[in-house]
Amino acid sequence: DDDVDAGRECVLKWLCVYLNEDPANLVREFVAEDEAAIKESIEDTTVGIFVVKNDATSGPEDVGIVLEGLQIMQGLDNTALAAAILFGLMYVLNLNYPPELKYTFEVRQKVVMELDGTTLSKKAQVLKNRL
Repeated sequence: DDDVDAGRECVLKWLCVYLNEDPANLVREFVAEDEAAIKESIEDTTVGIFVVKNDATSGPEDVGIVLEGLQIMQGLDNTALAAAILFGLMYVLNLNYPPELKYTFEVRQKVVMELDGTTLSKKAQVLKNRL
């Protein structure tokens, strides 16, 4: 089960890398001991997922979602679930995608989910053609 979750997380991060976006803008990982840094980073985050671990090699202790500098969800099972919920929130609340992740969210919306897929950016179109 942990291997499946890790694989899904890798795919999410791979999509960011493939589209020349930094996966750390989507998923931020923290060590549980540094609560001040966690709080500061959450406040500075527009949109993202945070993962708190006991140490760098352990599994997630907590996974949550941040919107506009506010922690709106926590206690999620894994990063893939958090990413799905984050995408749903962004779509339902009609929020603009953050510029540093615009291609990642565009591909998830228009290529993966096939929502409003009539016009694609060049990067999204190239990926869609390769798939």
